[in-house]
Amino acid sequence: MLTADHRKVEKLFQQYERQKDGDDEARRELRERICNELTVHAQIEEELFYPWLRENLDDSEPVEEALVEHQSAKALIAQLQVAGVGETTDAKVKVLSEYIRHHVNEEENEIFPQVRDEQEELDELGQELMARKMELMEELGMETEEGAGKEQMVGASQRKSRSAGNSVTR
Repeated sequence: MLTADHRKVEKLFQQYERQKDGDDEARRELRERICNELTVHAQIEEELFYPWLRENLDDSEPVEEALVEHQSAKALIAQLQVAGVGETTDAKVKVLSEYIRHHVNEEENEIFPQVRDEQEELDELGQELMARKMELMEELGMETEEGAGKEQMVGASQRKSRSAGNSVTR
């Protein structure tokens, strides 16, 4: 589920980049969606995933680094949520995308591999993450992915039987 969120936000950043010279309102809406997606994702990681990692990793340094990265991203998100349209705003979106790209790379290549063997716990955690994500999306007035979320969970369970995947990191 977390990896699916990563891919979704990457696509949103790509859409924003393609629309830099486009309609201001469409870019504002896309920027708002990026900020909302990242806000929800960061919150579920901080509330559920990172505490679980602290309990299950020998070294919690990657978690502490991830939290610092979240704080930097949140600061930019807060600026973008009140920003107008213009080159400065576009630059902030670009910097945010670079922060997120770095953060995702570390999570997927350094943190996720360390916990892949904890399939049963990760499947349970994945269900908690998805439930909390749905709550937060509703609170923010975002279109929920209830059907997509269930589909992601089922797909992860089916893949689990074929590989060492799990519902959290997929």
